[in-house]
Amino acid sequence: MLFVESLERFAKYQANIERSPVTIRAYYEDLTLLIRFIEEKYNSPVYLEDITQEDVEEYLYYLKEVKGNQPISRKRVLGSIRSFFGYAYKSEWCNKNVTAKLESIKCQQKERHYLSEDEVNQFVDAIEHDLIRLVAQTLYYTGMRISECLNLQVEDVNLQDNLIHIRHGKGNKDRFVPINSKLKKLLVDYNENWKVVSDNFFATRISGALSPTRVAKVFSDTRKSLGWKKKVTAHILRHSFASKLVKNDVHLVKISKLLGHSSLKTTSIYVHSNMDDLKDAVNTL
Repeated sequence: MLFVESLERFAKYQANIERSPVTIRAYYEDLTLLIRFIEEKYNSPVYLEDITQEDVEEYLYYLKEVKGNQPISRKRVLGSIRSFFGYAYKSEWCNKNVTAKLESIKCQQKERHYLSEDEVNQFVDAIEHDLIRLVAQTLYYTGMRISECLNLQVEDVNLQDNLIHIRHGKGNKDRFVPINSKLKKLLVDYNENWKVVSDNFFATRISGALSPTRVAKVFSDTRKSLGWKKKVTAHILRHSFASKLVKNDVHLVKISKLLGHSSLKTTSIYVHSNMDDLKDAVNTL
């Protein structure tokens, strides 16, 4: 079976087990790049049963040495490749799982960057684009992922019951996030006074939608205008939301549910230890 053909079948399998469209697309992109690498190596279409462990190892080496991908990125790609070949072997598309003996890629756990509340306020105030300023505030007050935020439909934002319904989040899971009083005032004003007509909750007048790329560009321009060296992204606002809740002694289980994590281990990375906290700790002795 051609590798390309098996990839199409794998995508159908993922859809059948209710993987989210975002997850399916991520797997498809990772595996498509692997196919291109191996086809260029052999200068011909590649059959699944002809792929070796060495081919996969060479691709991972290429990602590290040529593309400069970080360990966390290569670990994610290896995860995609493992899932594919595990299913291909189980489905008898090939006579062996070429990833079975591959060692995992070790990643150093890095401290997550985040903004203090004062920094968030300063950054938000500096955003010149009204709609994207509101998106930034929504991200910080809810901890949503940028895709979850920009995919919101009008019916998903219940300003009467103060709830946002996030549909098909990561892992294809739905969840509800409460709207706090500060954000509610902003969203009510937007909804009643200056929202354009669109099924999308966050919508521009021209396209009726808003893209992550546009948000990222405005965030980058705002950071530069402030003269900040630290990176500011939608995901860092999500980190900042979680870190603020941790600092306010909100239980990790509650934070995990708000963020849509499937594991408390994932949520625990937001427990930061800054120098002031450490000084307070030793002074208790």
